[in-house]
Amino acid sequence: MEITIAQLLADFDSAGSGSDMYRFAERAYPLCRSLTGDGVRETLGLIQETLPLEIHEVPTGTPVLDWTVPKEWNLKRAWIKGPGGEILVDSRDHNLHVLGYSVPVRQKLSLEDLQEHLYSLEEQPDVIPYRTSYYRENWGFCLPHRLRETLPEGEYEVCVEATLDHGSLTYGEFFLPGESQQEVLLSTHCCHPSLANDNLSGLAVVSRLAAALGTVSRRRYSYRFVFVPGTIGSITWLAKNEDTTARVSHGLVAANLGDSGPFHYKKSRQGDAEIDRVVSLVLRESGRDYGVEDFVPFGYDERQYCSPGFDLPVGSLTRTPYGRYAEYHTSRDDLSLVQPKFLAGSLRTYLEVMAVLEGNTRALNLNPKGEPQLGRRGLYRAVGGEGSRERELALLWVLNLSDGSHSLLDVAERSGIPFATVRASADALLAAGLLRNLDPPEEV
Repeated sequence: MEITIAQLLADFDSAGSGSDMYRFAERAYPLCRSLTGDGVRETLGLIQETLPLEIHEVPTGTPVLDWTVPKEWNLKRAWIKGPGGEILVDSRDHNLHVLGYSVPVRQKLSLEDLQEHLYSLEEQPDVIPYRTSYYRENWGFCLPHRLRETLPEGEYEVCVEATLDHGSLTYGEFFLPGESQQEVLLSTHCCHPSLANDNLSGLAVVSRLAAALGTVSRRRYSYRFVFVPGTIGSITWLAKNEDTTARVSHGLVAANLGDSGPFHYKKSRQGDAEIDRVVSLVLRESGRDYGVEDFVPFGYDERQYCSPGFDLPVGSLTRTPYGRYAEYHTSRDDLSLVQPKFLAGSLRTYLEVMAVLEGNTRALNLNPKGEPQLGRRGLYRAVGGEGSRERELALLWVLNLSDGSHSLLDVAERSGIPFATVRASADALLAAGLLRNLDPPEEV
């Protein structure tokens, strides 16, 4: 039996898919991820249990565009002992307690000197902030400001048991071939330790989306899923795939997909790319609150894919955007922030976007002089009954705009009729011999 994205949406198991994605987040949450290292490998290994990822290792020192692949960092443990010998801060309690990419250190120092290596949030005194020092060698600890204020004078001992040495940057990639060589790029970052929404939700949704699309019988587009460390990972991927980026026709960067906030879409640099229009249409048709914003060269990896030398049509579809929820980059971005039902809703929305991309074609009206008689072809009878006027209008809109220059997305946008109804009407007209498809699949 042929499986379509429409069928996946019709049979969508919100509870089951949400629970599966949440279980992945539970397993991945304790892992100490960073730009590089075994935490990334272990996380990608969890995804490999259900998705045949290809793992890439790019050696330290490799030039990637204007950057260089950094040293590999692996943390064993980091702690602070107080004047009485008690452990006050311990990375075993929370991965965020250590400044990301801290160099190895073991020394004793005064509270005054220690303060230069401590990070806290005065405005959120009970949370641990997420801080890193990727490209400048340093060491440090992150802790609740309330604890920091209680530290007594005296001698402290600090230990960062870690390695920072030549190794490699690791990223994962999964490719689904389609009938066309044109690609849809789905990208998400895999570098944040113990941050459930800003990291694990994107990994969960994108990997589940890949598995779902893998069951579809026929795909118009090819799909490429990349799981990369933020910034340096997408730059590395671009450097390694510069000759093939011309095949990327549409793309999305996925993050922050497990919280309760409404969907937000950040447009590509192009601003009017097909992916920008498709996502805006899907969000509009959802009937829920949403936001659409213009591109700015700040945020997640969309800014790399949209850099002027590539200018790929890649936007970012999230729930609450980066930096706009109180838990962002703190220990409060934990497993209680994300919920299975919101993960499932995000997956469904991504599937709806793919359904429109797959179904958006151009056609030519083969009987353009006057309105063809639809009744004798059984088309009016086929759409009789409740709601028939909308479907009847969809048939007429498709016929009217199928002049070779308009797509079905144009029809949906102009008519206000749901895209699924427009697509079904076009299929009926194609079957009746009134349309000819102008976008046949390319040979791979």
